[in-house]
Amino acid sequence: MTTITIVCMGLLGVLLFLLGANVTRQRALRGGGNQAPSDPADPLLIAVRAHGNAAEYIPTMLVLLLVCSMLSDSWLVDALAVAALVVRTTHAIGMLTSKTLASHGPLRDIGALGTYAVGLAISITAIATL
Repeated sequence: MTTITIVCMGLLGVLLFLLGANVTRQRALRGGGNQAPSDPADPLLIAVRAHGNAAEYIPTMLVLLLVCSMLSDSWLVDALAVAALVVRTTHAIGMLTSKTLASHGPLRDIGALGTYAVGLAISITAIATL
């Protein structure tokens, strides 16, 4: 496993935990108010969904990157690790800067589509390197 892949995997973990800490921060700011908002413009709901979405994709990407890096020392694994970090960070920024979850912005959409594309590429690479 290369340094690039390890650093990208570590940074994906950092991103996931920072998004979780942001949920805690939003809950603390709210105080004793509604802790389960449903308004798509509510900052707490936005924080919860940004973290939840990351928690849905980052662990799978990490496992697949680990498998790929154990089976191959190709530059492609490094490129996929960098791409995974970029698209997941882009998606998180797109969600956190959105005024409401009811609309999609370019960063959120690029991050989502990129997540699907990179996730599929990592999955196919894991199979192809057998």
